[in-house]
Amino acid sequence: MTDLDFRQDAAYAPAGPHTTNLADILERVLDKGIVIAGDIKIDLLDIELLTIRLRLFVASVDTAKKAGIDWWETDPALSSHAARNALLDENRELRARLDALESQASES
Repeated sequence: MTDLDFRQDAAYAPAGPHTTNLADILERVLDKGIVIAGDIKIDLLDIELLTIRLRLFVASVDTAKKAGIDWWETDPALSSHAARNALLDENRELRARLDALESQASES
C-alpha cells in the first residue's frame, strides 16, 4: 500500500489573494484620477421638476492640472493670491467711480 502525502511544499504553495492597503489605493486614485458622475431627476406626471447633475473628480493637484482643472487658483475663497487680486480689482473700480463722481461734482 502506498502512502500519499497531501502536504504542499512551500515552493509550490498557491499564491493567496493579493492584498492592497488603503494607502496604495489612495495613491493610485490620486495619481490616475477617478471620475464619479450621476444624475438625479425628479418628475411629476411627466413634468420635469428638478434635475441635479453631480460630477466628482478625485485626483492629486498635479493630475488635475494635467487635466486642465485649476479653478482653486482663481477662487478668492481658496487662494490668498486670488483674494488679493480680487481686492485690488475692487479697489481700482471704487477709485475710478470716486474719480468720476468727483469730476462730476467739480463741473457743477
